[in-house]
Amino acid sequence: MKKKIIFSTMLVGLLLWACADDFTEKAATGNIPDQDLQTATGVELKLTAAYSAMDGERVNRQGEGVAAGGDNWWTDVVSDDAHRGSTDGDNTALFQVETLDWQTGNSWFLGRWSALYGGVNRSNAVLALIDQITDQDFTRQAGEAYFLRGYFNFELQKFYGYPSFISVENLVNEEFNQPNPGPIWAEIEADFQAAIERLDDEIIVGRANAWVAKAFLGKAYLYQGKYDEALPLFNDVINNGPYTLNTEFVDNFNAAGENSLESMFAIQFASDDGRSFNGNGAGTLNFPGGGPLGTCCGFYQPTQDLVNAYQTDGSGLPLLDTYAATDVVSDYGINSTFDHDDNEETPEIPTDFTPHTGPLDPRLDYTVSRRGIDYNGFGRNPGKAWIRATFSDISGPYLPKKNVYQADEVGANRGTGGWGSDWSGINYNVMRFADVLLMAAEAAVEQTSPNLPLALQYVNRVRDRAKNMTYVQALDENDDPIPDTDAANYQIELYASFPDQAFARKAIRFERRLEFGMEGHRLFDLRRWGNAMETINTYIENEAEDLDQAGYDSKFNEYQPKHDLFPIPINAIDQSGNVLEQSPLWQ
Repeated sequence: MKKKIIFSTMLVGLLLWACADDFTEKAATGNIPDQDLQTATGVELKLTAAYSAMDGERVNRQGEGVAAGGDNWWTDVVSDDAHRGSTDGDNTALFQVETLDWQTGNSWFLGRWSALYGGVNRSNAVLALIDQITDQDFTRQAGEAYFLRGYFNFELQKFYGYPSFISVENLVNEEFNQPNPGPIWAEIEADFQAAIERLDDEIIVGRANAWVAKAFLGKAYLYQGKYDEALPLFNDVINNGPYTLNTEFVDNFNAAGENSLESMFAIQFASDDGRSFNGNGAGTLNFPGGGPLGTCCGFYQPTQDLVNAYQTDGSGLPLLDTYAATDVVSDYGINSTFDHDDNEETPEIPTDFTPHTGPLDPRLDYTVSRRGIDYNGFGRNPGKAWIRATFSDISGPYLPKKNVYQADEVGANRGTGGWGSDWSGINYNVMRFADVLLMAAEAAVEQTSPNLPLALQYVNRVRDRAKNMTYVQALDENDDPIPDTDAANYQIELYASFPDQAFARKAIRFERRLEFGMEGHRLFDLRRWGNAMETINTYIENEAEDLDQAGYDSKFNEYQPKHDLFPIPINAIDQSGNVLEQSPLWQ
């Protein structure tokens, strides 16, 4: 059963750290004295508050609120996976993020920074409270707090490169202005190791366990290029852990598959037909600009480049080197309805559209919504009528699917608020088992003695699920599925072999894009592989040609080495009294 964190309970966990005893004998309004929390219930309340920080919702947060969430959707718009979406003039700060016009005062950079340090502080608060209780055993709770601190610091490290490490002692002494001389990988590794030593194997919905901590320690090693250290951890999780792939790919993105054995660690969102602060507020912009439910706001649109990547070669394998040479047919520039203007000088805009007939990976239509294909059970996507952007905006013709509830889940998983906002109740998988398989494959290829057969086995396990899952079905004239009739020419097969390390590396990296498109991983993968600059600059060129839009590429700056890290927010540097220093790439 899905774990629902009730907002009123969260508020207790959000309470500020108590003032020093000599300040006042009466606790501040809204604050609970430390001595009253020195119980098992108090520890669990603070631990729940630490988990709740994963969604970015917190009191007194700074910066852009929808940048704070743990799904990292907005980082995809820097990559070749997604456009910011909507019209070019809507949310200038995010338009600047996508077009690489980055300023250190951009509110999106501050929003994530603020949310992550809120999580670090809540994790430290759990450990500090446990230190004050000497007559009870809180080994498990301490393990979870170490894991969460490791997770929040891992995110800070991969975003900004030079974060400060805030210890329990720093929190207790209110010494938050700590220097940031370099990466904090050692502290992250130590926290995940401390979690492994304190946690057991039991799966508790919404909580970390030893298997999850091992997977994250492996991921931390992977990001540093420590492949020999990473692979044994991944292999242990794969061979001895309780996790496996879902039979259906789509079950990673709907209510039916929440907290399944593929979902290793997920943000536990919950919503209903009203506004719920347990819903995904950070994703509130990312629904069709119109659509079947009149949603808002047309952000987070997949790119033509991502769609092209799902083409296969006629034998079911991806076009590793040539996918960008041909385009999947789109309806860009074509209206949904016939636009007749009585003014004879104004041309009529055609509506005829013939969908792509070439072979495609079936994961495409669970990742991207295309014209003529069923949209999560809501019926046929009519194209432009559900796209808020105009044909002169850089957003393109596609809609996201993984973050949007299914039609039969609207009552349980759609939360609504002011200005048409949606707060989805669909969990976000921070890590799923497919991720472990593909990270293990990568480590197997990159370790000192490459193991290509093992990498092949892990990649094919992911592809085999995609091959044997239920494909999106075609619709009849009433928008009902036609049994045993695929919506497109789906073809996918397994790799027969990895002939050499270079081919294996290319295949694994491509597979990560196909499997995790629109899940907030792409930019960080490109950065750690060292090919972000080449890939993104080439993508900007290609996308300009694909959309055939005058002046498209002139809206973008060139991706430079400095874009391999987000700048440390100038607001944070100023508030630290310049104890924090800007990362070297941005000085």
